[in-house]
This record gives sequence, structure tokens and C-alpha cells, in this order.
Amino acid sequence: MRTGIRVGGPASGGRDEFEAMLVFAQEAEKLGVDQAWSAEAWGMDAISPLAFLAARTERMQLGTGIMQVCARTAANTAMTALSMQTVTGGRFVLGLGNSGPQVVEGLHGEPFERPLIRMRETIEIIRKASRGEKLVLDGERVVLPRPGGQGKALRLAHEATEVPVFLATLAPRALEMTGALADGWLGTCFTPDVPEAHLAHLRRGAEKAGRSLDDIRLCVDVAVGFSSDAEALVERQKPALAFQLSAMGSPTMNFYNDAYARAGFDEPCQAVRRLWLEGDRPGAIAAVPDAMVRATTLLGDEAYVRERLALYRDCGIAELTLHPVGRNDRDRLDTLGRAQELVREVCG
Repeated sequence: MRTGIRVGGPASGGRDEFEAMLVFAQEAEKLGVDQAWSAEAWGMDAISPLAFLAARTERMQLGTGIMQVCARTAANTAMTALSMQTVTGGRFVLGLGNSGPQVVEGLHGEPFERPLIRMRETIEIIRKASRGEKLVLDGERVVLPRPGGQGKALRLAHEATEVPVFLATLAPRALEMTGALADGWLGTCFTPDVPEAHLAHLRRGAEKAGRSLDDIRLCVDVAVGFSSDAEALVERQKPALAFQLSAMGSPTMNFYNDAYARAGFDEPCQAVRRLWLEGDRPGAIAAVPDAMVRATTLLGDEAYVRERLALYRDCGIAELTLHPVGRNDRDRLDTLGRAQELVREVCG
């Protein structure tokens, strides 16, 4: 099983955060971590930190987790991906996501309608660029070259270069598209206790495309922390989970909330969102059940973490992006090191 860490995110725009990210990633590589995934929200973009890390790491894969499809033209996404594959010496992985209506429409000023079509057509352009073909597409959201204009179809000035494409998807139709088209899946809200809530849709999409689930690299995010007092670790995760269930979307559209609901947490999902939207944030946090946190994390003593790791292994998850908890980066690195040892022991 491969392991990864996450860099960047909403609070990643300051120099202090940037320097700390660099040191943490370098230390993680020494511990044997295989990947670094850059988050893109409303702080740093997904590419700049990875380009910086490319010059200061040696073997880690560097992936966007995720690059927002709406924020760039399809051709620019392809140009960036091929450039990064050159810069990193072949270590780049392109992770794409549609984000949600608040970011797409509020930050980028783009309509959120038909996100799957935009994703599918963007992937088609990326594949054409990777093969060294002219970028020609008569799509619904992507049309190249522009009809009636003075431009003509171009191919990028890059050698044909394979770029692995991972998709961060949650809704059933989006998961099916991932199974049909992608090299890998960047999964969140995944519980190994109810894996088919996600995997059934991925499998269906793969089989419709003449593939199998084994053709897709399954990469899942998971927080990890060690303590004999697991309850305290669980409580610390609840504010972030309440935010995810309520604020990472619109009042009527939240893919994270829907994904947890499919995994058996429908009632608490609705309660948390209702309380949050009513302005009762402490109540929303208190409404997050311990079981929901435990279902998607590795929080407890080493025996418990071993048990949970075996569940991920047994349902086919081959890559874990670890979010080590701790009071500071030193604590987080210690946690990451312990987790690495257990992953090797349990998952090989």
C-alpha cells in the first residue's frame, strides 16, 4: 500500500505555511511516504507548491488533489500537466475535481451546471494533448477551435507523455464516470465498513467501459492519530466534519453530506446540516456522532489502527493519504512515522 500526505489548502497562502509545508514534505519523504497531494481551495493554487517540492524532493509522486476544472481552460490544464510531468521527471499525477457551486460560482464566476460534461470533455482534451494530437473537440462545454473565429486547431509543443488522471468524485454518476475514464480515484467520506457505497458505482462504470475495478488506483483520505483516549481524538475531528457536512456546498447541494448518508448516516447528516444552517454551530458539532468520525478515520491505539488498516486493505484500497493529528508538526511527523510502520506491517 502506498501512503501520501496533503499539502496546501484554504490557509496555505502565507509564507510561514509554505515553509512549514516544505519541511514537512521533506521529512515525510524520509519516512517513506510515497506521495504528496496539493489541495486547491481559496489559498494557494494546486501547482505552485508541487513545482517547488519537485526541486526539493527525490522520489515522491506529486499530485494535484485537486486541481479545480472550472478554474482553467481544458487546454491550459493539459499544458500545465505536461509541463509538470517534465519538471518533476515523470513524478506528476493530475488529480481533477469539479469542486462545488460556492467555489465555482462564487470564486471563479463560472456556472456549475453540467459539471460531469465539463469534466469528461476536459479529460478528452488532456488525453489528446498527452498523445501529441491536435486539440479538436466539438463538445458541449469545450469547443476547440472556437467556431467562426480566426484560430485553428493546435497541438501542444510537448512530446507525447502519459499523465495519470485521478478524479475526486462522490456522487454516484460521477463515480461511474471515474470508473469508466480515470486512472485513479481520490476518495473522501469513504468507510471501509460500507465500501460498496462508493465502490459499487466505480465498479459499474468500469464494467460498462470494458474495464474492472482493478484498473483503477483507489486512493482514500484518512486522519490518523494514536492515543489510549480515542474519545478525545474523535471530539477534535467533529468541528471539521460538521463544516464539511454543512458548509462545503450550498444549502441544497452538498456531495459530502450525500456520501455519508449513503454510508448509513442519513439522519445525523440531516441534523448536522439543519443545525448549522440555522446558525447553531455548537449544536451542529455536537450532533456529529462518534461512529461517523470513527468510520472514516484511524484514531485509537495501535491495535485499533491495525484493525482498521486491514479493512482498507481487504476492500481493495491501495493508497492512503494520511492526515496525522498532533499539536505541532513534530507531533504530526511522529504520528506519521508510527502510521507508516503499521501500514507496512499490515498492508505490505
